[in-house]
Amino acid sequence: MTCYETLFVVKPTLTEEEIKAQIEKIKEVLGKVDAELLAADDMGMRKLAYPVQKNERGYYTVLYYKANGDAIAEIERNLRINEEVIKFLTVKYTNGKEIAQFEKLVAAAGKSAEPKAEEAAAQSAEA
Repeated sequence: MTCYETLFVVKPTLTEEEIKAQIEKIKEVLGKVDAELLAADDMGMRKLAYPVQKNERGYYTVLYYKANGDAIAEIERNLRINEEVIKFLTVKYTNGKEIAQFEKLVAAAGKSAEPKAEEAAAQSAEA
């Protein structure tokens, strides 16, 4: 299986719950095509470099996964037909240096996700 990274931008007009639902919808597509999700990095709301569909901002999410080449067409098809996704980009990592960088990105995304989970657990313990 080959290493891939997919970045997608969701419309800023959605609520937090709707954004999370859109991200989960894409993760479900990864599961359906037998892709192995290694890490997810929610980059949050950011300003776009230029307006896209009259939006100045967007919610960025990056998914790092391993999949077969056939799966990419299905993942991108789902991103393309989803009206809430305004942009997406898939990057394929093939040679040794690229795969080493991919593993660093996965490790960094995993570390950034752990403190968020710890904070959520601490807040629920306090309540």
